[in-house]
Amino acid sequence: MNSGRSRDWMWAEAVDMIDRVQRLRQQAFAPARAGGGTARWAPPADMIETETDLLVLVALPGVDLDQTEAVIEDGVLVVRGARILPVALRTAKIHRLELPQGRFERRLPLPPGRYDNVRRSSDHGCLLVTLRKVL
Repeated sequence: MNSGRSRDWMWAEAVDMIDRVQRLRQQAFAPARAGGGTARWAPPADMIETETDLLVLVALPGVDLDQTEAVIEDGVLVVRGARILPVALRTAKIHRLELPQGRFERRLPLPPGRYDNVRRSSDHGCLLVTLRKVL
């Protein structure tokens, strides 16, 4: 085997293992929910700042916008909700289920500044949270 290919394969395996460990850690140390119960998983997110807004994209394919909440708590954006298996699929024979189900919560420290007007919308399978910067 070519040594360059070997290194690439080993690197890909290492990155995959790190990703699996991070997911397990998130599940093992799930954040407590104020309303009781715990979140089971934390979705990946991107945070992008424009001149007037802070935009947060949270990967939530298959999650209804009405099943989400986004609030600012002590300088942290808290996004929570649930991905619920559709009723029609609950009695189906599942061959693979990779998308996590149940309650989720993601806590994202905000950059310094003040924000208001938290808005949620859906964009290509992502929850888009828009925070207006108070100038």
